[in-house]
Amino acid sequence: MKNKKINLTLDGTAIMVDKGTTVMEAADGLGIHIPRLCYHPDLSLAGSCRVCIVDVKGMGYYMASCSCEVWEGMEVETNSPEIRQARRDIVELILDNHPQDCQTCERDGNCELQNLAYSMGVRERLFEGQRKQYPIEESSCSVVRDANKCVLCGRCVRVCAEIQGVTNLSQHGRGFDTVVGPAHLAAMDDSVCIQCGQCINVCPTAAFVEKRATDDVWRALADPKMHVVVQTAPSIRAAIGEGFGMAPGTPATGRMITALRRLGFDAVFDTNFGADLTIVEEAHELLTRLKEGPLPMITSCSPGWVSFMEKFYPELIPNASTCRSPMTMLSVLSKTYYAERMGLPPQNIYMVGVMPCVAKKFEAARPEHTDELSRPYTDAVLTTRELTWMIQCYGISMATLPEGEFDAPLGISSGAGDIFGSTGGVMEATLRAANKLITGKPGYRVEFTEVRAVEGLRELYVAIGARNIHVGVANGLENAKTLLDKVVRREEEFHVIEVMACPGGCIGGGGQPYPPRGTRILDPELLRLRAGALYKIDGAKALRESYDNPAIGELYDTFLDEPGSAKAHELLHAHYHARMPRGIR
Repeated sequence: MKNKKINLTLDGTAIMVDKGTTVMEAADGLGIHIPRLCYHPDLSLAGSCRVCIVDVKGMGYYMASCSCEVWEGMEVETNSPEIRQARRDIVELILDNHPQDCQTCERDGNCELQNLAYSMGVRERLFEGQRKQYPIEESSCSVVRDANKCVLCGRCVRVCAEIQGVTNLSQHGRGFDTVVGPAHLAAMDDSVCIQCGQCINVCPTAAFVEKRATDDVWRALADPKMHVVVQTAPSIRAAIGEGFGMAPGTPATGRMITALRRLGFDAVFDTNFGADLTIVEEAHELLTRLKEGPLPMITSCSPGWVSFMEKFYPELIPNASTCRSPMTMLSVLSKTYYAERMGLPPQNIYMVGVMPCVAKKFEAARPEHTDELSRPYTDAVLTTRELTWMIQCYGISMATLPEGEFDAPLGISSGAGDIFGSTGGVMEATLRAANKLITGKPGYRVEFTEVRAVEGLRELYVAIGARNIHVGVANGLENAKTLLDKVVRREEEFHVIEVMACPGGCIGGGGQPYPPRGTRILDPELLRLRAGALYKIDGAKALRESYDNPAIGELYDTFLDEPGSAKAHELLHAHYHARMPRGIR
């Protein structure tokens, strides 16, 4: 049955749209862009900023087009002189209670408020009076909150509740004193924040940004006593090109490696090697659990998910894989295996991880991932955005660079490592390995496309030999709750579940590039293009399975003994714990 149609007039043009369409959607369909600030297509409607107001005939007030549904015979003006002036007044009032530091702001040149002011012709600040004065909250190792730059759009509140299921942020106070923050305006690290950084992604200004590590990395690169190595996560190569004008979904692996060498890194490793190692250890762990339990085994590569589990689902901690993440595995090996091969003191190796995820900064600081002297295995974590800035700062033209190659042996990887960056990738890589172990038939099946998913949730059975493996894949933690609640209530019996904290997996991480103007954060098409780049890289590789990586075989032969060995457990595994009382689900 077709939707009921509504006739209306928009800026003098008669149109017909489906019942339930908002004025903003109707205007977009007609090619008329109504300015907006609090609106985000992936979040609930707030109608709070009033930037998108329109004039509806017969109404005695302007209406927010993002939340106003059309009705039969409606007549709408979106661009009258009065409307344009009213919108401009609204933006001017927001600006006049905003810091005057655009030139030194993290979002300069990529700020929605700045773009609005320019498009509306705001050229001066007209209003004087009291301004917000809040201290910057930077106690977190991942997320910095600057309430002075907050425009009260509510996007961060909504993404935290609706996409991530955490509900850490809310508005406190009233009127001029309204401020966004955790309960009781606690520090981020003292709240139920899981450090995922999605608040950063959706913030239109710089009220939320990542904790910067660039100065620490510059200092290490300038220190002649330090052997500075860098590792790059799978999804970086699928997204970093966007910061240099390349089309989304353009693989940039080789040029990225060359740029890193020009920045001065002594060695460039691939986190994919750590991903292959994770799969070998995880597949061994899964086979053990299939015989002895507990099931399901839940992946533990995503630090935002691990934090969420510790705070909201502590009863599932025994189900989490004990494997460290690929980043931490590679960092551990850099200061043990690699240090031994190179004859370097571990304390002289400075390990930098380039990650799509601000929660990796939190992971690096966890006591579970430090050595016996409490020294972190990963010394600094840069987001994709931070590395992009460093390359630009150095005057390197990424688009014209020659192709470089990762350093052996910790830069050799299979295609299974590349697909870790997309939701379903960890599951597919695990199934490739489990398939070989269970069937004893290498190459019997390499691709498990049924678990590839950019949408938020998937559960299915996968046949491996004579066995049906019940798997679940979730990205975005509100989606994950659907699977996790079934496990807690014992409504379903899964064998293995992959959870990624961020929408789309690592490709949609909280540290990925801000999209080009006109493209929204979390856009499913943008995520598909980034995921497509990873699957393209995987498909072009001769090595598709982690067990086929010769560098992994050499590592076990000369250093780790065998998967699941005592030494492998000592270096490559960790255990997690409940970190605070359960929150409200």
